[in-house]
Amino acid sequence: MTPAQRLRIGLTGGIGSGKSAVADLLAAQGAAIVDADALAHQLTAPGGLAMPSLVQAFGAGICNAQGALDRTVMRDLAFRDPQARMRLESILHPLIGAAMRDAASRAEGDYLVFVVPLLVEQLNRWRPQIDHLCVVDCPEALQIARVRARSGLTTETITAILAAQATRAQRLAVADDVIDNSTDLQSLALQVEALHAKYAALTRRN
Repeated sequence: MTPAQRLRIGLTGGIGSGKSAVADLLAAQGAAIVDADALAHQLTAPGGLAMPSLVQAFGAGICNAQGALDRTVMRDLAFRDPQARMRLESILHPLIGAAMRDAASRAEGDYLVFVVPLLVEQLNRWRPQIDHLCVVDCPEALQIARVRARSGLTTETITAILAAQATRAQRLAVADDVIDNSTDLQSLALQVEALHAKYAALTRRN
């Protein structure tokens, strides 16, 4: 089956919901993973394709000592200034989209999983490109606790990030499949195993 014919899954969820954990478990089952965040990190690494345009738009102050995008500086700027956020997205989103298409054309796996944090926020663009939309869900308080533990961000900063994303209710309203990541890893693994079985069956049917 060619990449164009493979079942295409959109995987999303709010910050701290556990998208990466679910993607890793699906990859272990044989899925091909195309991760928007991972590609964004490549584009904004030292010498990354996005860096010249970002420096031109925002100045050298957005770079860290290694020449990569300083994500803390850029995040603070984007949340203070909606126009800056729009400029950032206008530079990054086309590059990420092209990188995802290229990665999907080369990815090997039973079916394709596009891991996209802001998929619901860009649903009109993404719906024609995916066959199923899977949401990783957990309570907002748990999201905040997880992000604070792993990143050291303040609750205020995390709350601002959450406010800029789709709400939990908005994601659940458009989901075809939901993974509940509010308990433990064993429960998560069992849910992902069942979801993989569903996607594998659909793949065989195509």
